[in-house]
Amino acid sequence: MNPFLLYLLLLKATITSFSGLTSLPVVRRDLVETRHVLTDRQLNAAVVAGRTAPGANGLYIVSVGYFVAGAPGAFAGMLAVMTPAFLIIPLLRYLGARANQPAVKSAIQCVMLAAAGLVVSATVPLARDALTGPVAVAIAVASFLFLVLTRKDTLWVVLGSALAGLLAGLK
Repeated sequence: MNPFLLYLLLLKATITSFSGLTSLPVVRRDLVETRHVLTDRQLNAAVVAGRTAPGANGLYIVSVGYFVAGAPGAFAGMLAVMTPAFLIIPLLRYLGARANQPAVKSAIQCVMLAAAGLVVSATVPLARDALTGPVAVAIAVASFLFLVLTRKDTLWVVLGSALAGLLAGLK
């Protein structure tokens, strides 16, 4: 895939999202479903790479670029992640002065709800690809319950899941 086209597609995903993984549905639709240059498994791997590395949650875009077009794709992904930061400054200045207006508050709440719905819609196919057996499902459920019922760091989920996966693989 042409790195410039990849940059434009990833830029569309990052500009139309507000943070982290909210760009996931757009990336999945454009690169997995429409153009078939990425698989759900590669997208899952990119999300894992982005979540385990320090930094913002949206950095998985760089891994997506790498999976699609190698080093030039990773560079396109990096630029796509950085570009909105430069564009948002004037927008925040404009919205910041009007943030207490009811219409602006309502618009922001609606956009946040729509983004949450899009993330859920993209999560279901990725979960189908990742949860391939009873052990994976048990680890996912246990991880979810651990995070919901405790205030522990997600590092414990990663370590516990890795240990459970290793123990399950020994059998």
